[in-house]
Amino acid sequence: MRITELAPGEVFVFGSNASGQHVAGAAALAADKFGALWGEGHGLHGSSYAIDTMSGFDVIVVEVAGFVSFASAHPELRFLVTEIGCGIAGYRPAQIAPLFVGASPNVILPEAFSQLIG
Repeated sequence: MRITELAPGEVFVFGSNASGQHVAGAAALAADKFGALWGEGHGLHGSSYAIDTMSGFDVIVVEVAGFVSFASAHPELRFLVTEIGCGIAGYRPAQIAPLFVGASPNVILPEAFSQLIG
């Protein structure tokens, strides 16, 4: 499912680079439509949440853990996660999906991730 619009209270979660250069893919969409800020490669900005997926797998693990904690602390929001790390970063859903195990119910995963972790 391609996310093109958000309802009130929804947040677009996308893969970024550490320097917040949102030039392609979901990052460009986040900047164009959902309030991602140029130069901000981490966290909540507007109706988007950036996760650094370009600084290595160990960084992704830390970034996703921080996001999962943030989402749990904000049950009033609904987080629509894209297939982070599975585009230009070059990871497979089987590598990224398990990082979301135990995420709160307000974290909506892409189908490719959901199928892998149930």
